[in-house]
Amino acid sequence: MSGRVLVLGDGGWGTALALAAHRAGNPVTVWSVDPDYAAEVAATRVNRKFLPGVSIPEALRWTGDVAEAVDGADLVLSVVPTQYVAGVAERFAGRLRGLPVVSASKGLELDTMRLPTEILAAALGAGVRLGALSGPSHAEELARGRVTSVVAASPDAALAEEVQRRMTSEVLRVYTNPDLRGVEIGGALKNIVAIAAGICDGLDLGDNAKAALVDRGLLEMARWGTAHGARRETFLGLSGAGDLVVTCYSRHSRNRGLGERIGRGETLDAILESTEKVAEGVWTCRAVHAAAAQEGIRMPVTAAVHAVLFDGVPPADVVRRLMERPPGAELAE
Repeated sequence: MSGRVLVLGDGGWGTALALAAHRAGNPVTVWSVDPDYAAEVAATRVNRKFLPGVSIPEALRWTGDVAEAVDGADLVLSVVPTQYVAGVAERFAGRLRGLPVVSASKGLELDTMRLPTEILAAALGAGVRLGALSGPSHAEELARGRVTSVVAASPDAALAEEVQRRMTSEVLRVYTNPDLRGVEIGGALKNIVAIAAGICDGLDLGDNAKAALVDRGLLEMARWGTAHGARRETFLGLSGAGDLVVTCYSRHSRNRGLGERIGRGETLDAILESTEKVAEGVWTCRAVHAAAAQEGIRMPVTAAVHAVLFDGVPPADVVRRLMERPPGAELAE
């Protein structure tokens, strides 16, 4: 029998993956950074902050203790907001040696531009096998057993296949892909485009405008990805086009929802103060915009979102700027 799946992070996505691992027949432990909240969830069997309305089976172990969390684990899912991955990983350094550690975080670290698995590699040291799990998978649906497909990525084929075997169930189909960088980059950059899609919704620009934006955003994701060592075809897969579509159109999407509120006139500060849930696209936009300017990579959608979020440019003005750019070839690099 396999050992425990350890889920680092008790947010909505971490909770959904814990439930998915349980559904696939694994014993599961969820670790929370807040021991008091971990005790509450363990007692009430509801994650009221991050995934309300979903019952948590008694078989799922919920803890804020590092030693208890690691006990019996042979597969680790890191499901921590990207800006906090380093701090959490440092708490587990030395305890995960020899274990496969699979990141389900989506984003880029602000100051370093590191992908989540790069952060994990630096914090956990040698002897840790790394992969990523990504795709069109809102927590609210996966947690309730609605059919979902994701991709397990690693240059270590055995690791990707182990994740596929351990997580697959009647409602979760897992594919494999060796392009770890491409899968992580897709999961990060789609959140920027989703904010832009939400702004479209907030401004009521219509279906034509939003479809064009999503398409141009996908091209922008692939442009960034190939410049940073990813395979272009990965962006046509679940972690690219698939995740982009669901994030830009779903009512569950935090990033699309944030963009819609921006489009309706709310400020970024007010939105961030109103929720404990993290919209990773805000910080990914800041990081990617700065790097793209330095590296000479054309990222007009990212630049537009950055102008709205951080430069105070009214959304309608940004739309006008995008439309007034000189016309060009559709697939120009």
